[in-house]
Amino acid sequence: MSMTPETPLPPKGVRLGPIAMLIFGSRWLQLPLYVGLIVAQCVYVVLFLKELWHLFAHAFDFSEQQIMLAVLGLIDVVMISNLLVMVIVGGYETFVSRLNLAGHPDEPEWLSHVNASVLKIKLAMAIIGISSIHLLRTFIEAGGLGSARAGNYTETGVMWQTIIHTVFILSAIGIAYVDKLSNDATEAAKHAAH
Repeated sequence: MSMTPETPLPPKGVRLGPIAMLIFGSRWLQLPLYVGLIVAQCVYVVLFLKELWHLFAHAFDFSEQQIMLAVLGLIDVVMISNLLVMVIVGGYETFVSRLNLAGHPDEPEWLSHVNASVLKIKLAMAIIGISSIHLLRTFIEAGGLGSARAGNYTETGVMWQTIIHTVFILSAIGIAYVDKLSNDATEAAKHAAH
């Protein structure tokens, strides 16, 4: 389990009891979940390549709007893949075992100070980014609501998608605010102890 710098390391040679070993060892049950997410990321790579090929094959046939929608689709796949990387790397480091990447030239900058709170905020921001791309695609595709050009979009559907996106934003603000309150309380407790 990843520890923040304030968490003292247990003294060497301390042995855990059988129940404590079972409970602490149960974190390895999450390993298949992270491997499954890696497989899901492979599927997203295939989807990205398929969408890229589709864009390339129709580069001369598509209108500017169709090209923009295809590029937004590619950006959406990349953002979801980034979200998967954050969950896989950050979650494994936080909840399963250290990756020991310190000093590695490709170590993500955010990994050095990752914990459950940081991971929640990063995930919330990634979800907002993904939702923004979906909402932008909806606005572009539904530009002519009521016409055949609008596809399967209705005013109610666009309204609900906008409301859900707004709820994502408000949720992220709430998570960040609660995290700030928690950090302020921890800092106050540290200062009171000194």
